[in-house]
Amino acid sequence: MKQCGIGSVWRAVVAGMLAGVWLTGSAQAQPVGEQNLPRNKPILFSIVEQARQSAEQSAPPAPLTLPESVANMQYEQYQAISFKPQQALWKDQQPFSVTFVHPGLSAHQPVPVVVVNRNNRQTELAFTPAMFDYGKDAEAITGLDGITGFAGFSLYAQGHSKPFVKFDGASFMRLAGFEQEFGAAARALAIDTALPKGEETPRFTRFWLIEPGSDEAVTVYARLESASVAGAYAFSFYPGKQVKVDVQGWLFARKSVKKLGLAPFTSMFLYGENTERQYDDYRPEVHDSDGVLMINEKAEQIWRPLTNPNRLQISALPASVPKGFGILQRDSDFDNYLDAQANYQLRPGLWVKPKEGFGEGHLETVEIPADSEIHDNISAHWVAAQSVKKGQSRYLRYTMHTMTHNPLVYNKAVVARTRQGASKTAGFESSARQVIRRFVVDFDLPSGFSLPAEELDLIMGADNAQIKDASIYNVNGNRQMRATFLLLPADAKPIDIQLVLEHNKQAVSEVWHYVYQPAQ
Repeated sequence: MKQCGIGSVWRAVVAGMLAGVWLTGSAQAQPVGEQNLPRNKPILFSIVEQARQSAEQSAPPAPLTLPESVANMQYEQYQAISFKPQQALWKDQQPFSVTFVHPGLSAHQPVPVVVVNRNNRQTELAFTPAMFDYGKDAEAITGLDGITGFAGFSLYAQGHSKPFVKFDGASFMRLAGFEQEFGAAARALAIDTALPKGEETPRFTRFWLIEPGSDEAVTVYARLESASVAGAYAFSFYPGKQVKVDVQGWLFARKSVKKLGLAPFTSMFLYGENTERQYDDYRPEVHDSDGVLMINEKAEQIWRPLTNPNRLQISALPASVPKGFGILQRDSDFDNYLDAQANYQLRPGLWVKPKEGFGEGHLETVEIPADSEIHDNISAHWVAAQSVKKGQSRYLRYTMHTMTHNPLVYNKAVVARTRQGASKTAGFESSARQVIRRFVVDFDLPSGFSLPAEELDLIMGADNAQIKDASIYNVNGNRQMRATFLLLPADAKPIDIQLVLEHNKQAVSEVWHYVYQPAQ
């Protein structure tokens, strides 16, 4: 093995990554214009025009409100309410059906739903208590006749008892294939995430459910509002073992936006194989997702394992016109979770393929400290280098689909696991004066990979730290390659670490990118 530590070779690579040498293009964000307006779809065109006109107003329309008795219902009351399956929209009439979520409790902003038939006739779907069963704890709720709209809805494919799409409030949307469980959520838009002034939360204010014309896909239109942006979205959902959705978005800025997050995800990571802190729990791992992945314009694949940090942590992977990015659950082995209720091994990843409107920028990951699995503490989204000014517009088009494990076709070694622990090496023991961590990164080798470890270069480095005792060797019957090293932090500042395997200066693995946060 030829080992390259923190020398001139890696410094050049890291400088290129962080300064944008990999960014070979200067693609611009795309404004809304004649070339992307849906003029052949009159209802969608009118929704886009509504968004454009709304953005010319200084404030978004006031959200719908609930009667006080409904808004203030108790948790037990809300849990006692269920939708009647026989009331589902299009039940036994179409290849898809729709069930609805009762407003109340935390779902305090009802949203109107319009049904569009094959003749483009629009009918607003009225909320009626007859759609729901009110259990014993919910019988005393009053004011139901004052409700307008629903808190969300779910889409079902004919012959399947579980939904493949759920709209969960705000602009959240969860996808799951026929053999998957809901996990990470997609959002329409993220605005100023993790900035000191606080995040702005866009919300869908009206939905249009388009009567299906075939059993292949079902389409949903939506209006979006926030303090800074008005927008219109079109979603076409294709159910199956993996769910695919075609997305178009038309955005209009009523205020300037410093950080516009495109195709955002939210997820949960409490602890995993790479977690330093030990949890008193029978389950080895608890997370909806275990990493973010990006393929840049040079087809370089970069894997960033997730963590549950001690303090807020933000990292970025730059690119120009990314080929794809997403948040994944690579670990799909039940033995690594042992949770028969949550079934974390069945939580899918979400993968985005940009088509239009994604220019130069970076994939940003925000990790928030969490002490419970009930909270989503992970956010990831594409941040365009071009900010959005008041009066400007943006057009977006991308596809998104669920992913089980790691099915991307890739002819290089792929990270299988990341582990760390206190160093026990003689002369490098952790002490009160110096924290030393042993990292182990195992790569799955592609079919036909025959290069021995001694012919590979371990190219790696870390800012604000030293790396010692780095090596690579074959493990697990030569089916995997292990890279291991000692990390010696300079202080308590977060440390950005990168690692890649090379042969004759050509990468033979994806790039492993990790942020380690020493305890303060």
